[in-house]
Amino acid sequence: MPADDVHIHDMPTHDPTAHTEDIIVIDNLYKIFGSVMAVCGFSLRVRRGEVVVVVGPSGSGKSTVLRCINHLEVPTEGDIYVDGIHLEDKKTDINAVRAEVGMVFQQFNLFGHLSVLDNITLAQRLIRKRNRPEAERIAMEQLERVGIPEKANAFPHQLSGGQQQRVAIARSLAMNPKIMLFDEPTSALDPEMIKEVLDVMLDLARGGMTMVVVTHEMGFARSAADRVVFMDQGCVVETATPKVLFNEPKHERTKLFLSKIISH
Repeated sequence: MPADDVHIHDMPTHDPTAHTEDIIVIDNLYKIFGSVMAVCGFSLRVRRGEVVVVVGPSGSGKSTVLRCINHLEVPTEGDIYVDGIHLEDKKTDINAVRAEVGMVFQQFNLFGHLSVLDNITLAQRLIRKRNRPEAERIAMEQLERVGIPEKANAFPHQLSGGQQQRVAIARSLAMNPKIMLFDEPTSALDPEMIKEVLDVMLDLARGGMTMVVVTHEMGFARSAADRVVFMDQGCVVETATPKVLFNEPKHERTKLFLSKIISH
């Protein structure tokens, strides 16, 4: 849909996170790339400690929403609040917000010339201003958490895809984020490596980490999500608990999508 044809609502000026447990609030988000409407009036509230899984066909705007939460994409219109901070306020220090929001991508984005330990300590030292011994101690704690402490001195090319993704998760966790965002973290992995990454994410979810996860792994959504959001063509079609969405979807579009990806 051309941008000229879009009716975009007025943006609210109040802080909708005030006096609530909502750590992420997205109000009426639009993102337009040229003549392409990637996200169309998307709204979502995520409570502290909640796991929200976003599913939908490729090109439905899922990853764009996630990137807007971290301000890797700037919304065309709409408001996003992260822990009460309005991202669209010109006075907001986006880098300070990003320090509280970990993000794990499809590609692992590790520095190939650095060891696993150095990959995990770099941002801690630059952004959290931790000294090397403290950063290394925290890095080892997180490598233990993701199950590969023995890989601390290895380099990314010496690791499997699943191990690289677990290092990427450990790197984010080492920053002590309030929120973790996952953008299809298993889509670049071989099938036998997917489970080891999903197991780490499942442990995080059970431990109370606030998570927004874009994934095609419906088993993970069933097991870990408090709510599942189904998107299509940039819009929210349906939001429900996993039990309701997978067993009793209300919308025909949701039913069609699930019928294609879930074997009965």
